[in-house]
Amino acid sequence: QVQLVESGGGLVQAGGSLRLSCAASGRTGSGYAMGWFRQAPGKEREFVAAISWNGDNIYYADSAKGRLTISRDNAKNTVYLQMNSLHPEDTAVYYCAAGPVFSRRTYFAARRYDYWGQGTQVTVSS
Repeated sequence: QVQLVESGGGLVQAGGSLRLSCAASGRTGSGYAMGWFRQAPGKEREFVAAISWNGDNIYYADSAKGRLTISRDNAKNTVYLQMNSLHPEDTAVYYCAAGPVFSRRTYFAARRYDYWGQGTQVTVSS
């Protein structure tokens, strides 16, 4: 049983920064890869970034490259998403997820993740 809890969302002006955190509990064994997804009103959930359990493999959506940075601290069972140069288009509920994702192509697919947090709202004003 794995529980994920996101935090760090809020309201920020365009060009500003936020850092999201996702704390995991109930993990055993080698652990899962972790990712960040987001969902804006009326849109499908989309991939943002992912990181393997040992941090050796990191992937970003094209929209995130150069602005968002994913990292993890396994000692704290926490994954982070540093968000810089935010755009109004980044406004969404951000979810962290964990799953047995080992093939490169599967990091991008929400359906391949087994556990999800409740989400944290990020709002970027113009």
